[in-house]
Amino acid sequence: MRTRTASRTRSRTVAIIVAVWLLIGLAAAAQRSYFSGSDATCAKIGTTLVTVVAGPLNYIGANPKIDCTAPQPSK
Repeated sequence: MRTRTASRTRSRTVAIIVAVWLLIGLAAAAQRSYFSGSDATCAKIGTTLVTVVAGPLNYIGANPKIDCTAPQPSK
């Protein structure tokens, strides 16, 4: 029974840490105005997602950028 309680506590702790990590990443993306504007390009969406996943690393110098191009339709 004690092992089950410790496992639940550990799982909750990890979940809280991940949630806080992602919230910090969302704050960094919002401060960089990645959510403003209506142009949803591959590069903008990719950069926003990488910034959110990078979380607190944004505040110690990480500035992730994604450069991608979508395939053009054939003629």
